[in-house]
Amino acid sequence: MRNLTLILLNRCQSQLSRCAFNSTVKITQNRFYSRPTSFPDYYQNPIFRKEDQAKLIENNDLSKLATTPFRPPASYETSSVYHDPIVNKVINHVMEDGKKQLARSLVEKAFENIKRIQIERYHLATTPEEKSKIILSPKDVLHKAIENCKPLLQLTPIKRGGITYQVPGPITEKRSLFLAIKWLLDAANEKDRTVHFPEQFAWELLDAANNTGKVVKRKQDLHRQCEANRAYAHYRWQ
Repeated sequence: MRNLTLILLNRCQSQLSRCAFNSTVKITQNRFYSRPTSFPDYYQNPIFRKEDQAKLIENNDLSKLATTPFRPPASYETSSVYHDPIVNKVINHVMEDGKKQLARSLVEKAFENIKRIQIERYHLATTPEEKSKIILSPKDVLHKAIENCKPLLQLTPIKRGGITYQVPGPITEKRSLFLAIKWLLDAANEKDRTVHFPEQFAWELLDAANNTGKVVKRKQDLHRQCEANRAYAHYRWQ
């Protein structure tokens, strides 16, 4: 009986030591794989697009970056002609609960609706001038819509003397792009239950590409507020 208990105790100790070893191995592996993701601040973002590389070659700036350290590109960053960073960013904004495949299918359906509407307009146009103004590529429509919706100014709340002022100021390119995509999606979600998201999103993109619609009006209202509050602009430096 005593020998049996000793055997059971040895087995339990060996299993406990094995579990502890496996946990330490997993921790060390996780630590090892998490190290390369953090780089110093002087590391620059990779230039993986062929268009950007061609611009560097034209401006003779490629030799200046010969000794500059770069971060490795992410798994979704590629130089393929089918990869568009703006489309990928829109898909990430549409995505909810990590369902990226569903978000991609919704954006693709919106592109199909844009293509169908633009082809109908192209065939209904009577003059070559009208046909030349119609954009048939859905990606070009998306780029033009976002460019028309990007604000140039923003209002920043600053408290002075117990009073909060809405101070106008310039906006960064990253923030401007974020607001343009966010406003387009907000306008697409403000729809009736009978209208699906891809259809409404397609119409919002077409209206914004023509410099009309709710999103362009929202940008213009923001610019008017910034113009009305220009008297508080000096609070930015106080």
